[in-house]
Amino acid sequence: MLNVVRRSQMIGLRAVDRTTATNFNTIEEVWVDDTGRVAYLAGTQGYTPLEQVEVIEPDAVLTYSRAVVEPPANLRRLHRGAVRSPNTDSSGWVEDFLFDWETREIAAYILGGDMATPFGERAVLFPEDLAAINSEVIILPDGASERLKSESEGLKGFLSEKSQQVRNLVNTMSSRLRSVISPQDKPDVVRVKIKELSDELEASGQHDKNALAEAREFLPDKWESLQHSASRATARVKSALDSAWKQIARKK
Repeated sequence: MLNVVRRSQMIGLRAVDRTTATNFNTIEEVWVDDTGRVAYLAGTQGYTPLEQVEVIEPDAVLTYSRAVVEPPANLRRLHRGAVRSPNTDSSGWVEDFLFDWETREIAAYILGGDMATPFGERAVLFPEDLAAINSEVIILPDGASERLKSESEGLKGFLSEKSQQVRNLVNTMSSRLRSVISPQDKPDVVRVKIKELSDELEASGQHDKNALAEAREFLPDKWESLQHSASRATARVKSALDSAWKQIARKK
């Protein structure tokens, strides 16, 4: 959940090549492939593979390169896609969705329409409650409508729903912790390292204490995500560079 963002939070962000600090695109849409995983960020200048993303900041998507490609085949737009419950008249659409930009997996769908009305106009659907998804419609299995949750209840554990100040602190702490947390560290060791970093940030006097406390409380339960994220970083860099070289080779 550390790397989960809303689709709506991506729209309008600048795509910036980290190596040259140049702005090369503005995000307009998030696209998934035929496996249902997020694959590309589409912008004014073309499509950027998600594997090129190094980090997502409040006002920009930092990438390993400025790779932009033509629209690939078999992509789907989830936003405003239809949702149906086969044995009822209940229907709706995808108002928004959350995804993990490191793993490309969809974390939750936020629905609008008739089926969301009892939950305050928006309802949360989790991927495990899908029966099928294709280019035209998302089909819910029997009983899935009963497992929908309100937006506030269903998304309360996601970082994307915290204030910007808390998100910034969690991202800052996560970035620094990746260099000191190893896959062999036990939960207690990780908690100690989180507290040490939190105490250091608090001593600097540059951060709101309430936001820092919320960030500190959020991280310990995510220690496995921190470890996995650290171990994936090297693989992501290699994959991004390989992809960029392939794009360059095709243009020659």
